[in-house]
Amino acid sequence: MIKQILGKLPRKPSSKSSHNDTNNSNGVVSTYSSINSSEGPNSIGVGLNNPIGNSAPGKASAASRTKNGVSAPHSASMNKSNQGKKSAPVAPQVAPVLVSNVYEALPSFRDVPSLERQNLFIRKLNICCVVFDFTDPSKNLKEKDIKRQTLLELVDHISSITSKFNEVAMQEITRMVAANLFRTLPSNHENKLLETYDVEEEETMMEPAWPHLQIVYEFLLRFVASSETDAKLAKRYIDHSFVLRLLDLFESEDQREREYLKTILHRIYGKFMVHRPFIRKAINNIFYCFIFETEKHNGIAELLEILGSIINGFALPLKEEHKLFLVRALIPLHKSKSVSMYHQQLSYCITQFVEKDFKLADTVIRGLMKYWPITNSSKEVMFLGELEEVLEVTQAVEFQRCMVPLFRQIGRCLNSSHFQVAERALFMWNNDHIRNLITQNHKVIFPIIFPALERNTRSHWNQAVQSLTLNVRNIFLDDDQELFQECLIRFLEDEAKEREIQEKRESTWKLLEDVVASKAVSNEAMVVSRLFSSLAIATNTNPRATVGIV
Repeated sequence: MIKQILGKLPRKPSSKSSHNDTNNSNGVVSTYSSINSSEGPNSIGVGLNNPIGNSAPGKASAASRTKNGVSAPHSASMNKSNQGKKSAPVAPQVAPVLVSNVYEALPSFRDVPSLERQNLFIRKLNICCVVFDFTDPSKNLKEKDIKRQTLLELVDHISSITSKFNEVAMQEITRMVAANLFRTLPSNHENKLLETYDVEEEETMMEPAWPHLQIVYEFLLRFVASSETDAKLAKRYIDHSFVLRLLDLFESEDQREREYLKTILHRIYGKFMVHRPFIRKAINNIFYCFIFETEKHNGIAELLEILGSIINGFALPLKEEHKLFLVRALIPLHKSKSVSMYHQQLSYCITQFVEKDFKLADTVIRGLMKYWPITNSSKEVMFLGELEEVLEVTQAVEFQRCMVPLFRQIGRCLNSSHFQVAERALFMWNNDHIRNLITQNHKVIFPIIFPALERNTRSHWNQAVQSLTLNVRNIFLDDDQELFQECLIRFLEDEAKEREIQEKRESTWKLLEDVVASKAVSNEAMVVSRLFSSLAIATNTNPRATVGIV
């Protein structure tokens, strides 16, 4: 009777089961919850050296996050209840220090029967969901090494798999990848670019957790590229959210990470056709934000490199969507102060568009002139190089549409006091295709740039520029001597008129100074309107055209 009464009373929970996460005397946090006895012997204790022979295939556990931000195992019953449901990637957090006797290495794939390797694969993925703090190199050395070796085993294993990945494996793979890669990147700069900001001189930061991140990136790359990855099934886990978070990582200051991201995103674009429009739109949005808001992004060059391959594969005729992308995103990228960081990739993308559709040449050239630099000589040299690449694939009809404003700009470059700008403009005549276009339209082009050539031969301070200018001048002379003489006569006439205007202006000022000086001696007040009238009569101009001030 007494036993029956005592049996109905609530029992006090034991100290071992009352808390899943407890601190030991050294400040170490234990991260694994106890396994519910109701789950039976088939449940998997992640990271523990328990036997795996009783684990049934397909019931492997999945890592979850505890309230302290570290990985804890899902039971097989949880996987069963969630089967067929799409799970969101786990938000990554840095794990506290782990108890060394809990985080232990699992057996090698070679040491278990082939039937149990699937379960072991899942268990290894689960223990790799624990993220360590690399800001202190002295912490968790043993656990970090165990995780690194486990990641290397996973990379080798995923490369040798000969059967299709099932849904459970894909879910755990994306969970592990998300836990390690998707994180908040450190921000050590202002979002808005300062006037004195120099991107090239900024010291880049290296990712301290790269020993683990590199292997995770390699694992993800091999998973995406694997022929055993079914795109129709994998798109449930490598979805729009997953792609967006990958794109966010392009802000990383570590170039090694951006290189991996570039390769992986390109593989995803190639394998998952359903994601292609979304990826292009997402990259578009990154460019818009960079151009019109932040003016700072570390991954523009890598994104443009991906787009270069994408543009190369565009079907003809080009869709209106792609043309709008050129006009609204690619061309405005030229106005950034940090364009030198990605100009090579941008120039390649622009040239690809013109090669795909020659009618876009006029749009591109006018877009370049719209954002042409005025005070930045090094940027101007880059623009001239890109302009040459575009002109090299431009056809005669499109060239004729823009040649007048184009060679007015080139004429200004020829007279630049910066010798590299003038040289780069003169080097265009070394390109056979551009030279042929100029020769075909020399009657229009030569009168535009003749004054610039003549001024260079007379007064440019750099000897190399003078020599190159004489070569170009002789080319025009050989092509059309009659036109050359006409342009020379017109130039001399304009020069004489300009000299006459300058002399009149100087004489007017001298007369004004003399009149004012004579009145100042006698202390006589002077009406300004009468002064201007007398000056106008003295210089044979219309008095009514002068401005009278009383």
